[in-house]
Amino acid sequence: MGRSESSAYPETSWQALQYFNLYRFLVAFLFVSLVWIGSVPQPLGMTSIRLFSLAAHIYLASSIAIAFTTRFRTIPYNLHVTAHVLVDVAAITLLMFASAGLSSGFGMLMVIAVAGGSILCAGRIAILFAAIATLFVLGHELYVQLAKYYPPANYTHAGLLGITFFATAILGHALSARVRRSEALVKQREADVESLARLNDHIVQHMQSGILVLDDTCNIRLINQSACALLGLERKIYNKPVAAVSPELAGKIDQWLHHGGMRSVIVSPARSEIEIQASFTRLQPETRLGILVFLEDVAMLRQKAQQMKLASLGRLAASIAHEVRNPLGAISHAGQLLSESGSVNGEDSRLIEIIMQHSYRVNSIIENMQQISRREQPTPENINIKSWLGNFIEEFSRSRNIENGRISSIVEPHDLIVCMDPSQLHQVLWNLSENAIRYSDGHPSLEFRCGLRAETERPYLDIIDHGPGIPEDVKDHVFEPFFKVNSTGSGLGLYIARELCEANQATLSLHSSTRNGCCFRINFPPPDAPCNLVQ
Repeated sequence: MGRSESSAYPETSWQALQYFNLYRFLVAFLFVSLVWIGSVPQPLGMTSIRLFSLAAHIYLASSIAIAFTTRFRTIPYNLHVTAHVLVDVAAITLLMFASAGLSSGFGMLMVIAVAGGSILCAGRIAILFAAIATLFVLGHELYVQLAKYYPPANYTHAGLLGITFFATAILGHALSARVRRSEALVKQREADVESLARLNDHIVQHMQSGILVLDDTCNIRLINQSACALLGLERKIYNKPVAAVSPELAGKIDQWLHHGGMRSVIVSPARSEIEIQASFTRLQPETRLGILVFLEDVAMLRQKAQQMKLASLGRLAASIAHEVRNPLGAISHAGQLLSESGSVNGEDSRLIEIIMQHSYRVNSIIENMQQISRREQPTPENINIKSWLGNFIEEFSRSRNIENGRISSIVEPHDLIVCMDPSQLHQVLWNLSENAIRYSDGHPSLEFRCGLRAETERPYLDIIDHGPGIPEDVKDHVFEPFFKVNSTGSGLGLYIARELCEANQATLSLHSSTRNGCCFRINFPPPDAPCNLVQ
């Protein structure tokens, strides 16, 4: 019980009590020293030097004993303070009686004892301390009068001293209450500031945007979880140069600081294989921090912008379908009727065949455009990619009459989960698989390799063929709409595949291209990313 009651008082109260006891120890030690060296000044000990010596030694011993119990806090705080004041009042009364009464000046020491108790102890107990001190003083004067000690009793002096006790107690109590209110307010403000700091840290650490704070020498002072994921870091790194984390980002910051570079740039860190938009801002000089860097996943930014792009593209596709498809249908129908007539010779039949062939091709382009415009908002799901790939390979092989063994798949770990709309992932892999089968001449003709990147633990899927590869001069254009290497196809397959990936916060890129084949890689969202995308 004593321990729990003691813990209700702050550490500062116990420290103040220790200082008060130190004062008592010094006063008692001074009196004992004077007795031992034999030079006690007048009027100290004038009435009885033996009583003065005994009272001084008792005062010193009690201060040591109280200090010992205060250190271990085995007694409640209020009881400690009460014991301090009572010992002071009793010891000072004995010293005053042995030193010619009130004229010795010991009454001032009793005022200090009452003031200390009033400040240290909360509540009306301060008035009790003043009343006890007053009773001791009046009792001393009454005993002097009855015992006819010299000098005679001085009730006027005792009364004025009692008034001083009460005034000191009331003033000390008021000051103590004000200090405690201020202390409680400070603690409340500290708790509010700490809670706000925790809230700010929680917000910063769980933001989708990466936050990076650098000092004037470009050392990392703050980095959140999103920034670590975007930069491909396994853990947070502090007080290290940003160049050691991402040389690409450090180079852009240096260009912005010293060479008039752009404030917002696109960076591709080697650790993460994703594109990042970095924005730089200078902080105020008084913060002692230099630069604030915002990092955004470009795939997410593209996803947000895609809604507007799809709306415009949908209107364009609808206009093209309305303006072109009707006359195209008339041309195709007329060609079909003409081919069925018996008056067409062999040369004209070839011309009709060309008309029909190109009519079908234009119609295929229109259908692809409408497919883009009618694409629904993705509904991503957690997919067990191993079993899903098995079903896809079986379906694709059956529809294209591909013999067993020409398509292989490797998934590590076996229980790998990816987040994407299953129907849109099916469409992406179908387009890529048709391209791979068309150009591949090795064995197997098509390979799927799925795993986790060691740096970011981000799932990926590689689609590998064994064809002649893509020429260097066209690598940067393969995802452009209507771009094609040969005359077959519409040139929209890879473009649509990339658009579908970006709509699911994934990325599709040409990972490698050699004379032995190509590898297209899909980087899925991180495993801890929620499967709910921006509407």
